[in-house]
This record gives sequence, C-alpha cells and structure tokens, in this order.
Amino acid sequence: MTSATDPKVTPELVAKHGLTQEEFERIKKILGREPNFTELGIFSVMWSEHCSYKNSRLELKKFPTTGPNILVKAGEENAGVVDIGDGWAIAFKMESHNHPSAIEPFQGAATGVGGIIRDIFTMGARPEFCLNSLRFGPIDGCSGGRVDRDVGGTPATTQKQILANRRLFTGVVSGIAHYGNCIGIPTIGGEIYFDESFEGNPLVNVFCLGVLRHDQLARGAARGVGNPVFYVGAETGRDGLAGAAFASRELTEESKEDRPAVQVGDPFKEKLLLEACLELLARDAVAGIQDMGAAGLTCSTCETASRGDTGVEIDLAKVPKREPGMTPYETLLSESQERMLIIAKRGKENVVREIFEKWDVPCAEIGRVTNDGMMRVRNNRSVSAEIPAKPLAEEAPLYSREVKKPSSVEAAVSAAQATRLPLQKIDNHQSLRQLMRDPTIASKNWVYRQYDHTVRTGTMVKPGSDAAVFFVRYANKILAATSDCNSLYCALDPRTGAKIAVAEAARNLTCSGAKPLAVT
Repeated sequence: MTSATDPKVTPELVAKHGLTQEEFERIKKILGREPNFTELGIFSVMWSEHCSYKNSRLELKKFPTTGPNILVKAGEENAGVVDIGDGWAIAFKMESHNHPSAIEPFQGAATGVGGIIRDIFTMGARPEFCLNSLRFGPIDGCSGGRVDRDVGGTPATTQKQILANRRLFTGVVSGIAHYGNCIGIPTIGGEIYFDESFEGNPLVNVFCLGVLRHDQLARGAARGVGNPVFYVGAETGRDGLAGAAFASRELTEESKEDRPAVQVGDPFKEKLLLEACLELLARDAVAGIQDMGAAGLTCSTCETASRGDTGVEIDLAKVPKREPGMTPYETLLSESQERMLIIAKRGKENVVREIFEKWDVPCAEIGRVTNDGMMRVRNNRSVSAEIPAKPLAEEAPLYSREVKKPSSVEAAVSAAQATRLPLQKIDNHQSLRQLMRDPTIASKNWVYRQYDHTVRTGTMVKPGSDAAVFFVRYANKILAATSDCNSLYCALDPRTGAKIAVAEAARNLTCSGAKPLAVT
C-alpha cells in the first residue's frame, strides 16, 4: 500500500503531523502494522483536537445533553435538534474558525459561515439565520473600558498591533457579511468584545439555526450494505490542506504563514448545493448525508461508516478535482469547501444525478457501503489506505490535562484590589464619554449595517436588541436566539463566568418574550 513516491514514515514525520510517539504506537496496534504516509495523514487529522476533542472531551461529557425537547443531543450528529411543537424542530449549532481567521481574516470568517450552514442543512433543516460572537485585540486607545496602559503606566498595545487588530476586525466582519449576504441567509445578531488577551489571535464563532419537520431529520450514517456513495459539490483542490490539524496547533509567527491551510469559500456554489441537497432529501433517496468539513473526505467517510457500524470503500480516481496531479494524501486531507458525501439508497442513483445536474452541481459516484467496518481508499487499482473506521473516528486517546490558574489572573486581581479610584475627582461627563468611546461598549452599527439582516423577510427584531427574533412563516413559529459571554469574567473565574453567560442569555431571551429551550 506504500507508494514509491511517499516519504518514509519516521519519528520526525510523526511529530510533524502532531502525533506523539505513544499515539503512533497505538496506531500501529490498531492497524497491526506501520501506517503508510497517507494513513499517517489520516490519523493526524482525525486524532487532532479539532476533530477528536481528545483534550476536552472528558470535560464536554459533563454537559447535560438530554431533555424533554431534545431530539438529537450534542455530539451525536452534525448539529443538535430541538422540538418546538406541532411536529416542527430546530437544528442549531455554534462553531469556531479562529486560526484560519487569524491568518486570512476574510476567507477564514467566510468559510466559518459556510461550514456552519452546511452542518445545518445536513440535518435536513433549511437554514434561517445566523449569529456570531467575535473577540479581537484593541483597535484604538481603549481596551475593555480601560485606558490603554498597563499597571506600570507604559503603553500596553502598540500602534502596529492596533493596526493589525483592525485588519483582523474589518476582514472578519467583511468575510461574514460576504458569505451570509451572497447565500441569502440573514445575520441578525451577535456580540463583539475587544481586549488585549485576543491580540493577534481572534475568536470567530458563528451560529446558524435551521427549521425542519420531525420526519425530515437526516442522519450522517452510512447504512445499507451495497448502497452507493456519492461525492457532490465543488471540485477538490489543495486549499485547506490538513486544516483540521493546523487548527489544533498553537498559533505562532511561523504558522501564521501557513496560508494553504486556510480554505477558500464560494457562497454561490453553496446556495446551489443547499437547494440540491434539500430537494434530494425530500425525494426519499438518501440513506445518509455528511458535510465534508474539517478533515474533508477523510472525516466524512470514516464518520459515516462509524455511525452506521459499517464500512465504506471509495475510489479517489473518481473524485472530481480542480487541480492536476493531486496525490491520495492531498485528496483525502483537502478541506475545499462546498462539498458533501451522500449515501444514496440503492436504485435511486438516477434521482441523485438528475437533481444535481438540474442545479449544475458536480456529482460523482465514488464508492459503496461495505460490511467489514473498514475505511478503504483506492486510487484506481491500488489501495492507498485501509483503516478500521470506528477506532479512527471514535477511539482517539483522551487526555485529562493539568489545570492551573494563570499567574496573570492573580496579578490582575491583586492590582484591582489595590486600586482605589479617586471618586471625588472624577468628572462624570468625561468618564461617560470615555466609556462610550470604548469599542466594546460603543454602537456596533458599523458592523450590523454590513449584514443583510432582513433577507428572507422574517427578521422581527433587528441587531442590537437583547435577542434576535425571527418569524418562520411556513412553520408559523417565532424564534429568538442570542449570543452572550463576558470573556473577562471567564478569564478571572471560568466557572462563575460561564454561569453568568448562560444566565444572561436566558434573561435576554426572556426579555424578548421567548422561552429558553437549549444552549450550544
């Protein structure tokens, strides 16, 4: 299975792929042999933090994920699904795209929007609106309501850093606006904070909500041995190569030059893909459907096989490509956007081809569902990779990391406790003006007006209120959603800060006349 052109798998190559020696030994035990270069790349992305949550899953399992309204719980599928009565449900999710946005803010943010929208219509839901939650370093002389000077009285943020933060801020907002406006899904709310702790490493979280009937719920599982596997959507290129592994690494000056790891999005292609997929789901031709997001074709193939307790065999020679000479490693690890994997019901192949031809979306039958539990990847006659699907998708090593309060938090608390404000000397008018000029507090109208928040004509409460409120006419339902968190509270006391965030979100929904149902 090893190609003559593949690099030899060495300890240095293993480390370069972000795997420890202990993890490599575990891989050899799973395979019963040493992995080849392509298989090493597959494990590196699937066992990255971005895909496996190996450093956080033990904590995430502590969340309450069941309830009377929950139809699909967190972590079970591409998005959570909650019953809203009368046979209707909502699918929603929030996802981050931090590292790509730090390197290429426009495309990083735009593809973050595209990815979260695909997660929603993969569930069989029509996406209705988006929100976002953004964090940046200071973009002027204030930061978080504080004059831009540290405790010692020296400038805390240089002019060069401020300009870099402004580039990230304007690029991210433009990217979100571009993708949402072009695909025709309104961005109707969100929040933005500025603080030195996000210097050069912004947080870009995007939320999407869709609506579906209970009987329209789709699953990302490869069921039905012998069912054909289709690749639909944009052709595969080299953009976003190993993006999942990149997103799991620490952001450094060196990694900031890794622009090929950032995906490039096309909202017009995604609009066609969205409509084609929803039409196909309505024709009862789909046994399983999965977005090609993080880890691309690799993740969609092994995850659907694992969920379905089956295997999947694909032929990379049949995968539509937009660049010549792509290797199996590149084809499997590419994160080109606007792509889906569909497990069609046997006998419905022509229905799949007919619908995607109608919407002018590339479509190719690339494989089939098997009964051996293996993810088997061929490239014409040669086998490029052969890995048990379930260990790859679900059995990454889990770590419980040492927890320690940062010394900077202790210093900040001590400095705050030692500070005494000269209240008798404060000019109230001047203090108010200073607070109102802080970007965190000031009006976000410059941001909101870039988003087409009235497209689809369902927006009842515009951005800037306690919560976004949206009317879904075909379901005769009014939905409210909000994004809330004070990052400084969470930095000082994570547990208390998180409780405050949930409570604030619930209050904002209640103040809008809505009943809080679930959190993502």
